[in-house]
Amino acid sequence: MNLRQRKKCTKRLMEAVRREDAAAVSVLLRAGADPNVPDRDRTTPLYQASVNGAAELVRVLLAAGAVPDSESGRGTEGTPLCAAAAWGHNTVVHLLLVHGADPNLREDQGTGYSPLDWALRGDHSQAAGILVAAGAKRAAHTD
Repeated sequence: MNLRQRKKCTKRLMEAVRREDAAAVSVLLRAGADPNVPDRDRTTPLYQASVNGAAELVRVLLAAGAVPDSESGRGTEGTPLCAAAAWGHNTVVHLLLVHGADPNLREDQGTGYSPLDWALRGDHSQAAGILVAAGAKRAAHTD
């Protein structure tokens, strides 16, 4: 696949993720789309699926090799696990942890909140419980 085809595939993959079209995402991944390539805004497909609680898309992306701890965006997003925890998407939190997401990885290259901090700030006790069971510890600074 040449560079132009790869860019087109990446754009189509993100469009399918935003539409939460798991079938299209699967087809694009089989066609060679890379689940780790961010869009122009530096948003990764896994982050986009995680922040929206799209568990089926998260499953598909992780199965295709999406890296669960990749940070997304230009300082305004973070990690998929932080996003899922912040919004209380418990199934996605669980899926990310099962696929190796670090429950203590703080976003913003280690200077921001941890997934547990986000879960607690959003009053998502079930997400917080899942994270604690996976070994999450409260970050030193919590506002």
